[in-house]
Amino acid sequence: MSNQELLDKLRDTIVSQDINGCVEATNAALAAGIGAVEAIENGLSVGMKIVGDKFEAAEIYLPQIMMSAKAMNAAMEILSPLLEGDTEAGKGLAITYVQEGDIHDIGHRLVTTMLGANGFEIIDLGVDVPNEKVIEEVEKNKDKKIILVGSALMTTSMLGQKDTVELLKEEGLRDNVKVMFGGAPVSDAWIAEIGADATAENAADASRVALEIMQ
Repeated sequence: MSNQELLDKLRDTIVSQDINGCVEATNAALAAGIGAVEAIENGLSVGMKIVGDKFEAAEIYLPQIMMSAKAMNAAMEILSPLLEGDTEAGKGLAITYVQEGDIHDIGHRLVTTMLGANGFEIIDLGVDVPNEKVIEEVEKNKDKKIILVGSALMTTSMLGQKDTVELLKEEGLRDNVKVMFGGAPVSDAWIAEIGADATAENAADASRVALEIMQ
């Protein structure tokens, strides 16, 4: 197989939710001399973009997109160690979490997967995360390029996003970090009102927006 055919195979295993096939294709790509970054950017991420588009068009549903995410995760377990110390691969540190009071994590997990696939170092704080923990994590990593990626699926938990921005300002950390919030009730108007940097409509769009605002 040519390198392009191997990359296409990676893409297709993501789209078809083929976990074992994705692992095999990842190992085959590495054996052929394809680098980890190229495998992610031109194979796996292309597949996840297709999956994201299909999900947005209601051509597939959550069970399928979660299986694609599992295939991506299986490949990333192989590729992630190869990215360590690769400054060209690193786009910065993404601290991802679901806002306190909210335990809806499907979108959160997808966004985290997509960010990792696009070269971000990941710290996943999980769900129902208090703002104090978020600020503490930013403080510990303030020497890095950071993007906060917070999710909220309810209007009640969404209100905590405003507090996140305010706390960053109070602790003198706002200039150190980009802030992107997502979730069904989050809008561009809300982002502007609370002084965050961006939002995104879905997982595929989130990785694109994150890359843009981190440049």
